[in-house]
Amino acid sequence: RPVGLAHYLFHRHGWSVADVCYLQDLYADPEVRGQGIGRALIEDVYAKADAAGAPSVYWLTQDFNTQARRLYDRIGEVTPFIKYKRAG
Repeated sequence: RPVGLAHYLFHRHGWSVADVCYLQDLYADPEVRGQGIGRALIEDVYAKADAAGAPSVYWLTQDFNTQARRLYDRIGEVTPFIKYKRAG
């Protein structure tokens, strides 16, 4: 049975000639969390991005998502960007 998923896409970026990779969603079944599923999924996305020549892979998470951030802190790095959105 499936125990997780990674939804990602490649898109143009204003700072790169090559497409970049956005990891839009990552999910691991709660029963298997902490067993390396999330890391394996992200590493697979990294491999696909490398094969496509994408210079970067990025994703967003909520600041209070501490469980996911423990993984992300080991496999990625926090950027200095702050996300804004249209008000209203």
